[in-house]
Amino acid sequence: MDMLKTFEEKITYAVEKIKILKEEKNNLDKRIEELEDMLRMKEQEVDKLMVEKAAIKTQIEDLFNELDSIELEKRN
Repeated sequence: MDMLKTFEEKITYAVEKIKILKEEKNNLDKRIEELEDMLRMKEQEVDKLMVEKAAIKTQIEDLFNELDSIELEKRN
């Protein structure tokens, strides 16, 4: 009888442990989703900044070209 009670206690403990682990897994899955969303947002932000950088670079190059043409006109 004592063995049966010990076995029942072990089963009860295992069931409780499984519940806790499932809850932890669910919490971790939610956290993973949150982090993946944050990563996607950061990637979009980086893409946007890269586009802005390219546009600024083009503007600066255009300004330098304009300056060069002005200096050439002054020399002639």
